[in-house]
Amino acid sequence: MREKSIIAKGAWSLAVLLLSCVHLAEAQQPKKIPRIGYLSGAGDPSNPGPNVEAFRRGLQELGYIEGKNILVEYRYIEGKRDRVPSLVAELVQLKVDVLVSPNLPSIRAAKQATKTIPIVMVINWDPVAEGLIDSLERPGGNITGLSRLTRDLSGKRLELLKEVVPGISRVGVFDDADVPLQTKASKDYQAAGRALKIQVQSLEIRGPNPDLEGAFQAAVKSRIRALIATQITAVIPYTEKIADLAIKNRLPLMVETGSSVEAGGLMSYAARNADLFRRAAIYVDKILKGAKAVELPVEQPTKFELVINLKTAKQIGLTIPPN
Repeated sequence: MREKSIIAKGAWSLAVLLLSCVHLAEAQQPKKIPRIGYLSGAGDPSNPGPNVEAFRRGLQELGYIEGKNILVEYRYIEGKRDRVPSLVAELVQLKVDVLVSPNLPSIRAAKQATKTIPIVMVINWDPVAEGLIDSLERPGGNITGLSRLTRDLSGKRLELLKEVVPGISRVGVFDDADVPLQTKASKDYQAAGRALKIQVQSLEIRGPNPDLEGAFQAAVKSRIRALIATQITAVIPYTEKIADLAIKNRLPLMVETGSSVEAGGLMSYAARNADLFRRAAIYVDKILKGAKAVELPVEQPTKFELVINLKTAKQIGLTIPPN
């Protein structure tokens, strides 16, 4: 009996020892660091831009430190639409845990490239109308995120231009020459313009090296009284240049983000990008903690801000009404 007891105790000690070794080995194994893919329509590696910075701040507020407990693979389109498929393929091949993008062509390409990697979007268009998701409440696939309602605010921007520029009857809208008619940014402005008795003329440009001077010459020749610089791939990298040309030609320039007003645009009416891109980080955090994209409703902003650059107004000889 005593020998059996000794054997039993020995077996028990061995089992405890083995179990301890297993736990020790598990503890010593490095924890997998999540990898995020971020495909930006603006900026470049040396100057990422305010949207990337806002996303980074959002991650930091949630306790993520790049290079320590999270890795972010940044890729920049830099106005070159033809780079989108290869950049998306590159991020998919890296097997990122989440792919983030504010660029519609990138999201379309990502949707075709993967059905498993969650995609967080921050886009200007209606994602349901564009066929990206089934509904805002139940996206229905691997895409979720935020819609900026940029296109839905087209009418409001025209109303503001009409109020600021007395007697305005013709407005030019920058369009991407390489996108289908149904996705051109001017389409929504033209619909709103008819109701306001404002003729909206499309000014098509083609990246990656758009002829902006030619577009402005066409605008002046057509007696356009104001311009709208849309958030499209061919325009975004040239925000400051467009603002400078608008001032030079004394044309009021409506833009679609507050940061573009800081770059010299006259005015904008939009949701705050900083808030939206910080919230994109919250979506990433939820997905990394186990949430499924299909379970996360797509958000839309409820607050919008009017930003006016009074210095630009003075430079083009425009008086902003007090109201």
